[in-house]
Amino acid sequence: MARDRKATTGSETGSDRQPFPTDRSGGALDEKRQGPVPAGRSSASEVAAFVARMKSLAPQAAAGRGRLVFAMDATMSRQPTWDMALGLQADMFKAVKEVGGLDVQLVFFRGAGECRSSKWVSDPDALARLMTTVACRGGYTQIRKVLSHARQEGERKRVNALVYVGDCMEEDVDDLCGRAGELALLGVPVFLFQEGPDAKAERAFREIARLTRGAYCRFDHGSAQQLRDLLSAVAVYAAGGRAALERLSSQSGGGRARLLLEQMK
Repeated sequence: MARDRKATTGSETGSDRQPFPTDRSGGALDEKRQGPVPAGRSSASEVAAFVARMKSLAPQAAAGRGRLVFAMDATMSRQPTWDMALGLQADMFKAVKEVGGLDVQLVFFRGAGECRSSKWVSDPDALARLMTTVACRGGYTQIRKVLSHARQEGERKRVNALVYVGDCMEEDVDDLCGRAGELALLGVPVFLFQEGPDAKAERAFREIARLTRGAYCRFDHGSAQQLRDLLSAVAVYAAGGRAALERLSSQSGGGRARLLLEQMK
């Protein structure tokens, strides 16, 4: 949709939470994106900055299973990224297999004020089944509902991290920052992955990351491996903090953790 328009929003998540959908019907085309994402938008310096930010986070104690809210913009322009995430999400679970486990909740928004959350799941097949029921539909961003939902979940039970994947921001940035501040008070870092070069979204996403002591990174269609590694790193952090990455790197099959730790030096 047009980038200079703000989102049309309904009541907050919590009061308007709906059951997870089971249909795959389509919707109107979303015009907020024009043309393909320029190749090579992600740079080594951005990845280095991302992992450096992760390094600066205070290690958290691994007590029980980690909980991660995995939120995505499901408006029409997100379909390619949604398909990419579907193929990568299993690696988030594999990366934390030796840490103690991870529970993930899928949250998405699309259409005219629709924002839904799934049940908490603990295996990649269950999350994949949930994601395949979702069809992207045209609409405005509803990031404020995502942040409010994560706050509500964190008030019920500890949430170790919020991951958000999107390409633009059509809301009031001060409002989003206020909600991000509420997450910061609960100790929930937000990790934001932006597809494409939208400057308005980048400014907002960076500020949300700063306020919550999370991190920001940009990616494109050609950086699936990069996104896979970064999502896996966040998942391991959610399950056990930096200490868990260190332990995992010393075990058999810890090549990915060793690679990430090398980048975090």
